[in-house]
Amino acid sequence: MSQNPIVSKAEDAADNVLRKTKFILPHLGRFCLVSTFVEDGIRMWMQWGEQRDYIANTWSCGAFLGAMFVLINMIGQIGACVGVLIRKQVPVMCGALFFIIGLQTIAYSILWDIKFLARNLALVGAVLLLLAESKAESRSLFAGVPQLDQNTPKSYMQLSGRVLLVLMFMTLLHFTFNPVDLFLDIGGSICVFCILIGFHARKAALAFGSVLLYFNVIHNNFWIHTGIMNDFLRFDFFQTMAVIGGMLMVASYGPGHFSYEEYKKKL
Repeated sequence: MSQNPIVSKAEDAADNVLRKTKFILPHLGRFCLVSTFVEDGIRMWMQWGEQRDYIANTWSCGAFLGAMFVLINMIGQIGACVGVLIRKQVPVMCGALFFIIGLQTIAYSILWDIKFLARNLALVGAVLLLLAESKAESRSLFAGVPQLDQNTPKSYMQLSGRVLLVLMFMTLLHFTFNPVDLFLDIGGSICVFCILIGFHARKAALAFGSVLLYFNVIHNNFWIHTGIMNDFLRFDFFQTMAVIGGMLMVASYGPGHFSYEEYKKKL
């Protein structure tokens, strides 16, 4: 069966982009992924008193423990991001980011807010992809050694990472008849399904990342706002950037062993 010319041209264009950017995408993906943690670390510094008082009053734990919470978040996030970007002790740095995500989920009662919980889980997925990448780098040190078992921790991390990443999309659905919203809902759903099952996942991740970037710049334009609106939109902007970074990681390294593409190779 002949392929639709438009689809064929789109796939050729995606292949061309992936080929020309294969050395840039991993670095760009890591930078986007950690941007939300850097922004939150800076937020802790800039809003030290507010964050300390919020934790102290919410949990009745006193100003000292409230200040320790802010300090751990600030140093933990910025320090871990520096380690990830310079490729030093990446598994340890990813562990620190997992700890921060869990700590904030409890401290800010995110467990009871489905939207924010889904976004935090998406961040977990993005960090899992970082960890999977570090496992791939470690394995490359033993090039030439046969790998008999494909069910490696790296494969499970890639699967879990891409499944959790798409939770961000669920928080962006609008269910309106606005053309832009319809494009995001329908086009995004197709890309998300392809990423989930690992079918043309690299191209789908590149397309979905582009859609998310468009949505982010248009809807989370914090730079033109002030006050509380600036704070909310900036938070959403950098969280979405982290998921875009995860999409770039999928576009760079593929869906992993547990995917339709790998299954098709065995047929």
